[in-house]
Order: sequence, then structure tokens, then C-alpha cells
Amino acid sequence: MLKALKKMFGKSEAEPLAPVTTASTRSTAAFDQPADNVPKAAAELNAAAMLEAAPPPGPQAASATVTDSTVLEAKPLPADHAPRRAERPRRQPKPAASTWKLEDFAVEPQEGKTRFHDFPLSADLMHAIHDLGFPYCTPIQAQVLGFTLKGKDAIGRAQTGTGKTAAFLISIITQLQQTPPPKERYMGEPRALIIAPTRELVVQIAKDAADLTKYTGLNVMTFVGGMEFDKQLKLLEARHCDILVATPGRLLDFNQRGEVHLDMVEVMVLDEADRMLDMGFIPQVRQIIRQTPPKAERQTLLFSATFTEDVMNLAKQWTTDPAIVEIEPENVASDTVEQHVYAVAGADKYRLLYNLVTQNNWERVIVFANRKDEVRRIEEKLVRDGVNAAQLSGDVPQHKRIKTLENFREGRISVLVATDVAGRGIHIDGISHVINFTLPEVPDDYVHRIGRTGRAGASGVSISFAGEDDSYQLPSIEALLGHKISCETPPAELLVPVERKRPPVSTTDA
Repeated sequence: MLKALKKMFGKSEAEPLAPVTTASTRSTAAFDQPADNVPKAAAELNAAAMLEAAPPPGPQAASATVTDSTVLEAKPLPADHAPRRAERPRRQPKPAASTWKLEDFAVEPQEGKTRFHDFPLSADLMHAIHDLGFPYCTPIQAQVLGFTLKGKDAIGRAQTGTGKTAAFLISIITQLQQTPPPKERYMGEPRALIIAPTRELVVQIAKDAADLTKYTGLNVMTFVGGMEFDKQLKLLEARHCDILVATPGRLLDFNQRGEVHLDMVEVMVLDEADRMLDMGFIPQVRQIIRQTPPKAERQTLLFSATFTEDVMNLAKQWTTDPAIVEIEPENVASDTVEQHVYAVAGADKYRLLYNLVTQNNWERVIVFANRKDEVRRIEEKLVRDGVNAAQLSGDVPQHKRIKTLENFREGRISVLVATDVAGRGIHIDGISHVINFTLPEVPDDYVHRIGRTGRAGASGVSISFAGEDDSYQLPSIEALLGHKISCETPPAELLVPVERKRPPVSTTDA
């Protein structure tokens, strides 16, 4: 009977199967069907073949592949076996329930402070917030969540380090938890979209999103330029995308190739809108927004460090009756940052930098310069002179930039030399000092640079070098800050020449 059936289907037991392929990369979850969709005859044949070919008990793993009309004998999996696309995993299951209870996150009410308990957040989300050690909301979190959790659009003005990222992530996660995903859904259809201007900021937002979603079963993905397109595509094809964080250019690449579809976006966030304006990304952002549902059918959140006329015009176009939240707009720079300016000749800047870092044994410092070639030269000199330094600029490949940031975060690098590409993208606690090797040409960049220190209530110090080529920037910076910064002459011990470390002399003949 078995041999007759095999002959009827026209395949021998030894004939290999062709891989199962799909007609389009825009594959639906419906393709992952249970075995009861296999034709009855093939299913019966499969059962018989499995019994006939079953190996004796033992540790060796076996694999059986079934198609509509063919059965292979069970064979050991090869060492280099990789699953085919048809075998890709389904949506990741929700993590197993833990013994954690909301009662474990006890926070006493305090006058003038808002607790996360005061909002209708799920236990899964509260568990993640508890792990992060955030008992009370920051001012922008308290105000923004009061509107966004009710479904309103919002425009937020706040400096970096105020907690705005967590504000919109908590709102997104709550929305996605309260609204179940549609049954018919493509892998490349995110339900929430976050657009940010720089790769570093995208990576940081995605990291925060992963921390907050780790008990929810929601998937977070990132699309950034400078990383292999195919690798990002494989991640997209492997599972559903719930929250997508992307730079405008790379997102457009995926969208125009038909790999990403934005018609199911429920919540859209535009972070650092003023920066996107400055960098010329608004035409790309317009193209992206046209692919999303109409503004009346999605929730839109826009955040900016400044509320310029251009930013507000964009907000009117893309939001519906938004709540406007401004956090301490009168305080341009954080009060926790002690600011100094050293008047120094350009030729003496490097020795001043070297002596500051080495004589004080600083362990986590960011040095800012305006140009990529400046950054490279400063980093090379520091490394040559025995300082554990690394550079971060647009010339550094993306995978190396991510590794550099992680090493800096973990303390394996003590001095990070960067252009303003890192000015708004680095959110690392414990940075003790920020040094402006050259004063920025845009006053707002000064504020964002020094905002890398003095975060999360800690104190920090910024030191700016004002030389003959850039001291003219000081008046515009002081006008933005609303106060004068007194110039100091560096102490003589900070201007001593750098001792060059000579390599050991070889005792062997060449």
C-alpha cells in the first residue's frame, strides 16, 4: 500500500525536495499554518513513512520535511543546517509569568511628585519600570502621559535628559497592549513608528524600548543607515514588528522597496523635530508620513528642544488638536552643570586637554570638536600619549560606533572624542566632564553638548576652550543662556608640555 502511494505521487524516497518559497517578501502570518492543512493522503503517507523510517532511540536528532505531495525519510540534521524562510519562527510568545507582583513595587505618595502607579499601566510595564528603578515620573513624563494615555496628540518641549523618551515609549506600549493586533497582518507592518534624526539616537531609543517591553512580548526593531541592509531585512522577515525606530533615509529605503508598509501605524513619534529641520530631513519625513494613516486615525507625538516657528508649523500639519507641554523653558542649560571657559591659544589646546584628563584621572569624559578631521587628530594624539580614547563621527562605520558607545558606557574607554553627531545621541549616565575643544558654531549645540553631563540629578562640569579662532562664538552662546560665562586663564601646571612616550629600544639586530 505504501509503495503504491509513493509510486502514485511520482517521487522516490531518496529524491530531494525543492525548498518552499513564497511569492513575495510581504508574507503574512497566515503562511505559518498547522499541519492539519496538509492534504489527507499526504498526512497519512507521512505518518506511515515516519513509523517506517523511525530511527532507534538515541541522542541523535532527526528531521522530517513534509510538502503537499512528498515525504522524505527522517535523517539526522547536518551541522550547518539553517532553517528555511518557510520555517521562520512565529511571533515571539509572551514571557512566562514570574513571581513578581505589583505589590513588590511600593512607592509612597509624595506631594508634588507623580508616581507611575497614578496612571493605568499594565503589570508587565510596571514590572519593567520597577526594574529600571524609576519610582516617580519626571515633570515631562507626568504631563505628557496625562494627555497621551487618553489618546490625545501631544507636542513636547524639553531638553535631553528630562525623560521624554520614556514618556512616549510608555504611551506607545500602553496603546499597543490595549488594542489587539489585527488577525491579518504582514511581517513588515509596524504598529508604532518612531523617527529620529541620528543613528545614535535611534539605537538609544530602541535600547530604552527593549528595556520597557521585555515583559510584554512586543517586538522592537531598528532601521539605520551604515548597517547592512540585508541583515536588517532578515530581522524584519523573521517576526512581526510592533515598534519600529528608524532614521528617515533608511526607513524610506525599506518603504520604497516594498519591505515596510506603514498603513497600520497607530502611534507615530517625531523626536528631535528641530534637529531634523536643521539636518534637512523634513522632505523625507513628509514622504514617510504620507504612507501612514490620516492624522485623525493615528496618534501623533512630536518632541523638540526648541519651539521655533517652523517646528510649530509642522506640528499643525501633522497633529490634531495637540496638547502642548513645555518643561522649564526658561532654564536653557541645566543647573546641575558647572560651566567654565578657558581662554587659551589654539596651539596650547591639546596640552591643556591632555593635562586636564591625566592630572585629574577623569574616567568618563566627552570631548567635542566641530570637524571630523579635528576629532580624528585629537583621538590619535590621545592614544599615542597613552590615554584610553576613541572617536565618534560620521566617518566611523556604524557597527564600530555602536561598539564604541558600549565600551564607553561600560568604562572600557575613558575619553570619547566626538562631533555633534553625538551631541544629542548619547544618553549615558556618569559622564563627569564635557570639554568643548572648539566652541560650536550653533549656540543650541552648546546646550546639547553640555547636557551630556549632569544627568539624572547628578552634578557635572563643562569646560570650553576659547581660542583665537572660535572665541567670537561666546556672545551668542551667552545670549542663549541668558547670562555671562567668565573666562579664566588655565593654571600653569595645565599647560606643561606633554611628555612623549618613547618606544623601547630593541636589543636585537635588524
